[in-house]
Amino acid sequence: SPAQKLVFNRVNGKRPPLLLQQISAPEECYTVAHEENVRFVYEAWQQVEQQLDGSRSGESTCGPVQYVEKTPNPGLKNFVPIDLEEWWAQQFLAKIENCS
Repeated sequence: SPAQKLVFNRVNGKRPPLLLQQISAPEECYTVAHEENVRFVYEAWQQVEQQLDGSRSGESTCGPVQYVEKTPNPGLKNFVPIDLEEWWAQQFLAKIENCS
């Protein structure tokens, strides 16, 4: 997406406050096929989560099995998973700071 542009206007030699010219981002268009795929994956995942919760509470003896490595890969010893929500928040704040 194009960066926002700073607009400077001088009236009577005075410096006005900086005005950011708003550039509207194009709307995201989703096809019917995309929406069907998202719905399918979401509903399938909801079923898996329900079945996992049921097997944890002893309601079911069969169903999905959660994979746990018995011998972890030594190359992943110091691996730290990313907190995606935190990463997106940092990206959002950085974008705001760069615009001001």
